[in-house]
Amino acid sequence: MNYKPIPIGVENFKDIIDKGYYYVDKTLLIRDILDNKSYVNLYTRPRRFGKTLNMSMLQYYFEKTDEDNSYLFDNLNISKQDEKYNGYQGQFPVISLSLKSMKQDNFEDAFEIFKNMISKEFARHSYVLDSDKLSEIDIKVFKQICNDDADDSNYLTSLRLLSDCLYSYHNKNEYDVPLESAYFKGYYDKMVSLIRSVFESALKTNNSLEFGVLTGCLRISKESIFTGLNNLKINSITTIDYSEYFGFTDNEVQSFADAYGLLSRYDDIKDWYDGYQFGETEIYNPWSIINFISDAKYDINTIIKPYWSNTSSNDIIHKLITEGSMDNRGIVENLINGSTISKPLYEDITYRNIDVNTDFIWSFLLHTGYLKAVKTYLVGNTVYADMVIPNREIVSIYENTIMQWFKEKVVTSSREDLFSAVINGDTEQFEEILLDWLEDTISYYDTKENYYHGFLSGLLSGFKGYRTESNRENGLGRTDITLLEQRRHKLAVIIEIKVADEFSQLEQKCDEALKQIEDKQYDMPLKKDCYQKIIKYGVAFHKKSCMIKKLLAEE
Repeated sequence: MNYKPIPIGVENFKDIIDKGYYYVDKTLLIRDILDNKSYVNLYTRPRRFGKTLNMSMLQYYFEKTDEDNSYLFDNLNISKQDEKYNGYQGQFPVISLSLKSMKQDNFEDAFEIFKNMISKEFARHSYVLDSDKLSEIDIKVFKQICNDDADDSNYLTSLRLLSDCLYSYHNKNEYDVPLESAYFKGYYDKMVSLIRSVFESALKTNNSLEFGVLTGCLRISKESIFTGLNNLKINSITTIDYSEYFGFTDNEVQSFADAYGLLSRYDDIKDWYDGYQFGETEIYNPWSIINFISDAKYDINTIIKPYWSNTSSNDIIHKLITEGSMDNRGIVENLINGSTISKPLYEDITYRNIDVNTDFIWSFLLHTGYLKAVKTYLVGNTVYADMVIPNREIVSIYENTIMQWFKEKVVTSSREDLFSAVINGDTEQFEEILLDWLEDTISYYDTKENYYHGFLSGLLSGFKGYRTESNRENGLGRTDITLLEQRRHKLAVIIEIKVADEFSQLEQKCDEALKQIEDKQYDMPLKKDCYQKIIKYGVAFHKKSCMIKKLLAEE
């Protein structure tokens, strides 16, 4: 079939319309911004939820240019509204600035990127230099910024200068990506100071400004970068209005899937990518929907998988797991296993006050898309939220981060005591050490036997002179884990794993594991390979408990 192209990574509204991409219509955002008449609008949503595309759409609607862009909105929802909105179209000079590329390792490099972006935006509006309404000082600084050779101090108030110049000429007129990078790379205070100066000069008591729109992931405390801005209208994921304009609604997802013949995959899509709630609106992750439909449009049986996890480093999850307390790791474990947590809800967050030993981290995870609030309520004077992981895609991010942490932990631990217990047939010591590891590890039970298989296989890998194999063909089946001495074939270890639904079933499951080893003759190929001693373990798990039994076969 001749499907419309899908706009993966296309964030320019004009390109989407001109090149015929599939577009989920969010143009009524324009109507609501004009109706609410807020001076400065701040929208906070998780990454890859359409913030940049919406900003581009606003620019093409409002910006006054030599090119008529009104046709871009033909037949879209905004064109079907009251004619009063048409009076705003193409009537304003627009300053557009994206800070998404400011992710450098140090402040100096980040500031150079910032200056370059400012320079390009000034150059885009260099036509104002033809005006006789600008002062000589303004013209001088304007040209210096265009040429990227102004004093550093000029950039702190550059947006105010540009807005004033545009106002004089026309007579009308993701801040937090660099903050996140600066926080993790150690120059947070300098970056806060830079962005605060730029925003304050441009947005506070600026008579040249008709209105401003900001987007980002975090609300960011007014005491941080929005100091003194009492004209700021904040719209976060907990706010009811504007809730349908970032991300896809259920109806939009069904229409999208239907357009590509994929309605039969709706349940999978919902299970993996739904689960967000902005205000009172059910929202899907748009980035993942777009990518899945792109993959599945020619193969309806395409395996569903995580896409959003690859769009960022997920540093905050790694920090929570690797540096967090045992209590917080226990909370993560409960979340992965489907539990709800109740925590105070903080709207004003700064990267500085995100400490994995406090409740701030959970609000951060909520606002950035790693958790979902299913209920909010007052306890005394404090707002609390009941939170869960939104969907299977986000569960996979937690699980993958946990596995990475576990592998790092295994590599840095000697495990000699565990290995010695295994090869010497000391079931009591083997069991005791395994219990210690289980207690200190974040467990998730949805995959049950696969989880424990990977857990134990990881612990027994990497010992000199021995090879660890998983699911090796032996006898009449496949052994869960086989540990083989490589040189002299003196010792082989067979481990069969079972998972008990209840603690009381552990011994029964151990016996079942040992019986399976015997019934399927897992030791037969090892005897043919002349292994002199074969230890057979039945290992049973129930959550963070385990039991181990053994059989011994010697030639």
